[in-house]
Amino acid sequence: MIQSMSRRSNPYDNAWTESFLGTLKSEMLQGGCFQNPSDARLEIFQYIDGYYNTHRKHSSLGYLSPSQFESSLHSNN
Repeated sequence: MIQSMSRRSNPYDNAWTESFLGTLKSEMLQGGCFQNPSDARLEIFQYIDGYYNTHRKHSSLGYLSPSQFESSLHSNN
């Protein structure tokens, strides 16, 4: 991974990324680590696709998962 820096005078540029990475570290890794880059890619994909987007409730989305929120948007149109 390559570190990303915020633009000058814009501390919120990477706020959502930092929030997600904090969640990823605390919920998925729980203090552990990956065995190798291939293991990291697989585990991160499974976490995002199998849990974060489909089951994890997000307060900013009215306590719906991203999948539920997106489905509700499409059903209202």
